[in-house]
Amino acid sequence: MPTPALSFEVRHAEKSYGGVRALIDAHLDLKGGEVHGLIGENGAGKSTLIKLLAGLETPDRLSLRLNGAAIDLPDSAAAYGMGFRFIHQELSIVPALSVAENLFINNPLPRLAGVFVDWKALHRRAREALQRLGIGHIDPQRRASGLSAGDAMLVKIASAFIGEEDGDEPLIMIMDEPTASLNSAEVALLFAVIDRLRSRGYALLYVTHRLDELYRIAQRVTVMRDGRVISTHAIAETNSSELIRQMTGRAVAGRSGEPGPAPRAGQARLNVRSLQTDAVAQANFELRAGEIMGIAGLVGSGRSELLYALFGIDPLLGGAIELDGQGLTALSPAQAWELGIAYVPEERRSQGLVLGDRVSQNITMPHLDRLSVLRCFVNDSKAKALSGQLGASVALKIAGLSQRVRQLSGGNQQKILFARAILAQPRLILLDEPTRGVDVGAKFDIYRLIRELAGQGASILMVSSEMDELLALCNRILIMRNGRTAEVVPAAELSENQLLERCYDLG
Repeated sequence: MPTPALSFEVRHAEKSYGGVRALIDAHLDLKGGEVHGLIGENGAGKSTLIKLLAGLETPDRLSLRLNGAAIDLPDSAAAYGMGFRFIHQELSIVPALSVAENLFINNPLPRLAGVFVDWKALHRRAREALQRLGIGHIDPQRRASGLSAGDAMLVKIASAFIGEEDGDEPLIMIMDEPTASLNSAEVALLFAVIDRLRSRGYALLYVTHRLDELYRIAQRVTVMRDGRVISTHAIAETNSSELIRQMTGRAVAGRSGEPGPAPRAGQARLNVRSLQTDAVAQANFELRAGEIMGIAGLVGSGRSELLYALFGIDPLLGGAIELDGQGLTALSPAQAWELGIAYVPEERRSQGLVLGDRVSQNITMPHLDRLSVLRCFVNDSKAKALSGQLGASVALKIAGLSQRVRQLSGGNQQKILFARAILAQPRLILLDEPTRGVDVGAKFDIYRLIRELAGQGASILMVSSEMDELLALCNRILIMRNGRTAEVVPAAELSENQLLERCYDLG
């Protein structure tokens, strides 16, 4: 088992891609019994540094010492053998397999006579791995497809401890945005696991965009910007404003980056009456032109499913939708785009983008009819010109319109979805967790875009799990409970605690 004497040093980490310097003489120290936060805007070099430590990229220069001894990490197998474990934001859980089988994906299955899977031993060892982290509510025999995002993350973490009884216990855990898809209860459970690991002497590197999390679990924090390490602080000796200034190179004032008062809302734009789908029991509300309306609620309350219905993803079973007085029935996503309804989904990588395609193709994807000649051939010059203009309007940072989207940071991927939405010249914009997994600089850019679009008369319906974000951006907040729209409240009348209480029906 690791001891508090554990130490890991990174020195002179350098990496360039095609002449672009992604890491410049970066350095980092991890200690046993400590959570060390790593923060910075997307593109700051965090992901590149993690790839070097995981043995997934070859460094231009790198010096590593584990417990005082020089080591090399030429590939992922070497990193694993040295005791490194990586928990990535995109989970590698196989839904069709059981929890126990997922836990053993990277480890040999226990066998009888070296041939047949010993299912009894498999389930026992899986249960022990979960219990080792204090996780007792997950049945190792259940199918992984039924796990919540939080439980899937816990299973991924527990998988790092398979083989511990054979002396192959990890020393260093590196977690990349582990709470991006978790609710508050799941975050609390994850943090309890992290505290347990820290108390046992593990060194944890915790990468996040959520500064409040660092003040809950971290002892030190390192800030990166433009490939360089800017500073390392004891968490008790700094504050959020200073960390943001160091990440961005500028001061950012105001709650959630609020740039000013919300625009005044105009006449009725969207009228929803008795809407019903398989997942939404009853929805009634009105949204005005130029208004930003937030949707708050617990996981499973029907927030995202309401957007699915309005965009034509889920069919209506009852009720009515009117957009500027026009009734919408049997709507499809293609028709929604044509009517000026734009949608930014919750999971950009799996629901919104074609990662292997170019930036320009992703921006124009739903609008090819408008950019085609005789509805047969896409006018490439027009498409590229529009993509360039829209990319500039959303402050997109790219090498060029032909760059593959998978090469971009999360914030820039999210901005592509906003550029696509703007191209629709939308009357109604549906946003599902619009700032999830983006850095603080990109988050403020997105806030600016949302306000600008509302100021131009677009109506915005926005789901967010961040209460301060809803209160900072929205005119009114629609609260959902158990698939129903429970109430609509002016944002100015609520505090974060009051909003959360209403989501739980405690107000």
